[in-house]
Amino acid sequence: MSNDSKDLSKHRAAQGAHNEANGGLQTGSEPQRTVLVTGMSGAGKSTTTRALEDLGFFCIDNLPVVLLPKMTELAAAAGEEIRRLAIVIDAREGRFLSEAPHYIAEVRKGGHPLEVLFLEASDDALIRRFSETRRRHPLAGKGGVADGIHRERALLNDLRHLADQLVDTSGLTVHELKALIQSRFSTAQAAGPNLSIMSFGFRYGIPSQADLVFDVRFLPNPYFVPELRPFTGVDPRVAGYVLERDETQLFLRKIVDLCEFLLPLYQRERKAYLTIAVGCTGGKHRSVAIAHELTRRLSMSHAVQVNDRDADKE
Repeated sequence: MSNDSKDLSKHRAAQGAHNEANGGLQTGSEPQRTVLVTGMSGAGKSTTTRALEDLGFFCIDNLPVVLLPKMTELAAAAGEEIRRLAIVIDAREGRFLSEAPHYIAEVRKGGHPLEVLFLEASDDALIRRFSETRRRHPLAGKGGVADGIHRERALLNDLRHLADQLVDTSGLTVHELKALIQSRFSTAQAAGPNLSIMSFGFRYGIPSQADLVFDVRFLPNPYFVPELRPFTGVDPRVAGYVLERDETQLFLRKIVDLCEFLLPLYQRERKAYLTIAVGCTGGKHRSVAIAHELTRRLSMSHAVQVNDRDADKE
């Protein structure tokens, strides 16, 4: 037996024990799934890897990109025992990172399915995270964190454009990111794509991962009602102000009808996830109330997650 095969066997035994401890996972005839996890330092790659491990993925961190084709071949040769493989490749590759698109193309040309998941976050969010953890950015050199982030964005630009899934973690907690990753990569069969509904403020930009974007700035703004201004759209007083209007109810009915029409079509095209973004000016009142009500209505027939990206911002 080769060293590679021995290592795979050891991992299978350990992973099997882990899966049993976590209630077991689906096995059988599921297709091979390989995910390449990449993105910005501080954007959540470690959290993502742990979430994938909990789903039974064989996870490898910092694999040299030149070994990507060989690793996917080994996983395919392992058959049923390694149906899910996650590989982390990022700026630590150094000068070899520029060759990543070539090796990704080689894997796909060889007939192995490969999804590229790119994690990113705003400069402000990344700087804050590095400050909180007191970590040094791996590309900072003699400069500061901001300099390292700028260099890393340039290095990862080609990989970002190759991404099948792009996740902006700026407004996500560790627990929200873990739930998002597990909903997207779970092997559980759903009656359509996994739904994520996100409220946001246009002031802070449209979420990069949004598939559908709805603008609710046509509704009266609770911000201009002094007694409502301090609260968010989850507060019953704000929610009532937004939702108890004929135009709001008509809007919600039309959005639900649109989703019920689209979801089977997305499923037919094998789209595994769908992110619906609902925006208002600041992302605190109208969009939050609408997002939570939309979640309530759609969750009657679909698995739905909701995230308020900008509700805590001033």
